[in-house]
Amino acid sequence: MFKPVGSVDDADPTIFAKVQACFADALGLDADEVEFDKKVLADLGAESLDLLDIAFRLERAFDIRIPRGGMEANSRQGLAEGEQYEVNGVLTAIALGKLAEMMPEVPPVEFREGLKVSEVAMLWRVGTFYNISAGLMAQKAAG
Repeated sequence: MFKPVGSVDDADPTIFAKVQACFADALGLDADEVEFDKKVLADLGAESLDLLDIAFRLERAFDIRIPRGGMEANSRQGLAEGEQYEVNGVLTAIALGKLAEMMPEVPPVEFREGLKVSEVAMLWRVGTFYNISAGLMAQKAAG
């Protein structure tokens, strides 16, 4: 089973190089500007259409299918009966914990009380997309 990695030191260099290339091509950057811990929206200047382009490029590069809304759906899995993911658009402590587990590339301090569901995309790092891609490749290989 794939376990997401929190730093480039733990990443597979071949997979990360492909992720870098996808980001660089989609955003018109040099590959060395695409670092594992860079925020996709704030640091690299990606916009919502760019995210679709990046996802499409990753799907082609790795022969995977990235489900839209997959991160939220995955973090909702395993909620016990009566546990809530969000209240009035604000993530619960349980949801914050699940996202932190799924996204070790994001510093824990960023999973703060009061974080809105609509703000989760601001946390995404290049490493987030590395982990999504590597995880889907591992699932595919496992059958």
